Amino acid sequence: MNRADFPILSEQVHHQKLVYLDNAATTQKPQVVLDAITDAYTHWNANIHRGVHHLSQVATAKHERAREQVAAFLGAKQAKEIIFTKGTTDSINMLAFAFGEAMVHEGDEIVVSACEHHSNIVPWQMLCQRKKAVLKVIPLIGDKQLDLAAYSALLSDKTKLVSIAQVSNVLGIIAPVKQMIDIAHHRHIPVLVDGAQSAAHLMVNVQELDCDFFACSAHKMYGPTGLGVLYGKAEWLEQLPPAEGGGEMIEHVRWENTTYNTLPYKFEAGTPNFIGSYVFGKALEYMESIGREKIVAYESELTRYLEEQLLGIDGIQVYAQGEEKAGVVSFNRVVPTLIHPFDLGTLLDQQGVAVRTGHHCAEPLIDYLGVPGTVRASIGLYTEKEDIDRLIAALKRAIMMLG
Repeated sequence: MNRADFPILSEQVHHQKLVYLDNAATTQKPQVVLDAITDAYTHWNANIHRGVHHLSQVATAKHERAREQVAAFLGAKQAKEIIFTKGTTDSINMLAFAFGEAMVHEGDEIVVSACEHHSNIVPWQMLCQRKKAVLKVIPLIGDKQLDLAAYSALLSDKTKLVSIAQVSNVLGIIAPVKQMIDIAHHRHIPVLVDGAQSAAHLMVNVQELDCDFFACSAHKMYGPTGLGVLYGKAEWLEQLPPAEGGGEMIEHVRWENTTYNTLPYKFEAGTPNFIGSYVFGKALEYMESIGREKIVAYESELTRYLEEQLLGIDGIQVYAQGEEKAGVVSFNRVVPTLIHPFDLGTLLDQQGVAVRTGHHCAEPLIDYLGVPGTVRASIGLYTEKEDIDRLIAALKRAIMMLG
C-alpha cells in the first residue's frame, strides 16, 4: 500500500510524524480523491437531472456513473437499488421513517443487537415511540459474539425488521450476518445491515448476503464526507413511501395530490451531492486498483499484529480478545488500576499517535462492559506495522507517566 498517495500522512503532530489510527471514525483521502474534488468544481459543476445544457449533462452522467460503481462494488442487482444519502446515519433514519410509516404498527417489534452504534439504536427508538412498537435487543455472550439462540427466540410474528451492524465499531467483531439473515428470512422478516464499519474492510456482496437493506458511508471508505448509501432490494423500495419531499422525488405535483418519481429518485429529494458521488466513485476505483481481497488480507494480518502487540503490555485488556476482527481493536489499561482512556488518548496524541477514546457512540455496549470508555485503535489500507510499533512505544511511555 502506498502511503505517499495520502498527503495528510506526511503531516507532523506535536513535532512528530503522524500515526493515524482513527480510521473507524473517518479515513484519510488519497490524492486522486482530492484531485477529483478540484476537477469537478473547476470543470463541470452544474445541477443535475434538470438542465439541457452541456455542464448539466456532464454532471448528470458522472453522478449516475457513480451510482453504477457503487452498485457494482456492493454487488447490487440494479443501480436503481442504490440511494445516495448523507451517510450511514441518514440512511438508517430514512429507512426507519419510510419503513416505519408503511410497515410498523402498535405492538410490532424491531430487533437490534447489543453491539449497535447510536445511529442504529436511536432511529428505531424514535420509531417505536411514534408507533407504540417495541425494541428488542440481541444479547452478547461475554464480549465476543452475539447469542444466536437468544436471537432466534426473540423473533416472532410481531417482528417487522432486524437491524444489525456487520462489524462492531467498538469490539471490531464480525457478526454472522448471513446466518442471521437466513434465520430472519425463514420467518419472512427483512434485515438491514449497518455496513459503516464493514464496507471498507470486508468483501461485501449484498446479493450473496441476501440482506434486504444495507447502509454505509463514503468517508469511511476513503471518499468524501457528507455522502452515504442506502441499498434496498427493489421490491422493498417500491413498497415504501418517500422519507422526504421536495424536488427530484416527484413525478407530478398538483394542489390536489402529488405522484412520486421512480427508483431511486423517489428517495432523493432536492439537489443531491453530485460532486460527492463522483468523488466517491474515484475512491472506489482507488480501492479496486489495489485489490479488495488484497486489502482484506493485509488489514486482517495487521489487526492480529495490533492485538498481539497490545497483549504484550502488562495490565492491558483487549476486548473481544482472540476473535476475528475487521480493523478495530479496543483496549484499556486495567491492572493494577484502570487508567481513564481519555488520559491515555491525550498522552498518545502528544506523541503524534491519533486514536479514538470514549464510548464511541455506543453507550449501551460500553455500559455492558462496565468501563467509562475504551481506547480504540483502528487501521486502514495505508496503516503499516511501524504505525503499530509507534503506538505500542507511545502507550508504554504514557502508562509509565500515569503510573
